[in-house]
Amino acid sequence: MTTPARGFTLLELLVAMAVFAIMAIAAYSGLRNVLFTHTAVETENRRLAMVQLAVFRLEQDLSQILPRGVRDEYGDPQPALRGDIQDSEALLFTRAGWDNPLGQPRATLQRVAYRLRDGRLWRLYWNVLDRGGLAEPREIMLVDRVRDLRLRFLGEDDAWRTDWPPPANQTTGPDGKERKLPPNPLPRAIEISLTLEDWGEITRLLPLPG
Repeated sequence: MTTPARGFTLLELLVAMAVFAIMAIAAYSGLRNVLFTHTAVETENRRLAMVQLAVFRLEQDLSQILPRGVRDEYGDPQPALRGDIQDSEALLFTRAGWDNPLGQPRATLQRVAYRLRDGRLWRLYWNVLDRGGLAEPREIMLVDRVRDLRLRFLGEDDAWRTDWPPPANQTTGPDGKERKLPPNPLPRAIEISLTLEDWGEITRLLPLPG
């Protein structure tokens, strides 16, 4: 005598469907958390790379600074380094080592500026040093969400200043003796502080060559 085939009852089907739904919800929730975490990590990595590149560019430029003054579009002499957070160009200087892979007829020196505008740190550079006309600089945005930029300059007298250059008649000397500043004096070091909206304050102390 054969035993009749026994199927699932409606209650068993409902229980199985409920268990499957719970497992599916748990799996989807776990997958969503993994995706959100992956997206957050990628965003932070991109942010970190942007900040690191901005700091690296600053360090690279300042490591090749030169005491070479320029003339502006009106023919007036400008110092090799000018730093004042109140200016539209907070940091302006001449650097060496401008690559010229195409062999263009231009100098290997470059006039560079850093500017904080609308919460973004910009790097500017000019194709010529002494501007005979209204030469417009080229701009590159380095990092955004910048709340504040502060600068300090260490002079030969081991005193910190918030602007550069010092007054022309100022005398300095690490040994305490008075002496006049050279025509285009450079500080011994520059301290740069960036305050980011998400990471807070980042400070770099950059000794200058010479």
